[in-house]
Amino acid sequence: MIQADCIVESKDILGEVPLWSARHQRLYWIDVRRPALQSYDLVTEKVERFELPEAVGSFCESKSGDMLLALKSGLYTFDTSSYQLDEWLNIEPDLPNNRLNDGKCDRQGRFWVGSMNDGDRLPTGSLYRIDADKKYEALLANITIPNSLAWSPDGNLMYFADTPSLKIMVYDFDTVEGIPHTPRVFRDMSGHPGRPDGATVDIDGCLWSAEVRGSRVVRYTPKGEIDKIVQLPVTGVTSCAFGGPKLDTLYITTATQRLSAEELARQPLAGALFAVAVGTQGVPEMLFLG
Repeated sequence: MIQADCIVESKDILGEVPLWSARHQRLYWIDVRRPALQSYDLVTEKVERFELPEAVGSFCESKSGDMLLALKSGLYTFDTSSYQLDEWLNIEPDLPNNRLNDGKCDRQGRFWVGSMNDGDRLPTGSLYRIDADKKYEALLANITIPNSLAWSPDGNLMYFADTPSLKIMVYDFDTVEGIPHTPRVFRDMSGHPGRPDGATVDIDGCLWSAEVRGSRVVRYTPKGEIDKIVQLPVTGVTSCAFGGPKLDTLYITTATQRLSAEELARQPLAGALFAVAVGTQGVPEMLFLG
């Protein structure tokens, strides 16, 4: 059992999707509900926050130098120098009750993002592949809460979970066409204390999975067996990613969302950003080619 340390008491309502930027040498993450894009400088320990006009589900860096943000109403480009936010692509104009959620680039630089019903939790979501030329395609449908997007180091496997199913799935991945196929259960979490949320992989091909409501991040071997557990003093463990110049620190986001006053009193670090050295390294995240 490994203990994580709090590095930023950000008190996020729903902290999510940490991402290390080699370009800026900063760790970025979001608060879905505040909503805001946030960054942390490892050297100065300075935290910056950019407020956003609507809920944000995920983001990535692009080859052009901008960021691509998945907001409720669609994908937007964000200039980190001028703070200019511009609409880029609306992929679900006919589903106003949906919002975009977990998203990440595959090893070929295509952005993948899942959508979800933000009110009634109906299975109206899809998982989309977004190409650099704005072409997009829904590859999975009937999703309630899309999470756990990650690719093996060689890009030949894709991980994904619809959180309420309590199953992390693994797919063979066609790297040329960008199509997941041959799904099977990687880990059935029915007996776990939490549910599958955000995930990342390390250089050994192991999957690190944040267990929301479970107070932990679990490392699974490529065979789906539990290898290590990182324990946290909060229940709302939402996502994780490797960062730092050597990608040797695991950063973990958390949430205060849906915690009662009594639970918040017992969890004073809920919503904080945590970090822990876990003895391995992550895989650099790809830039979006758009």
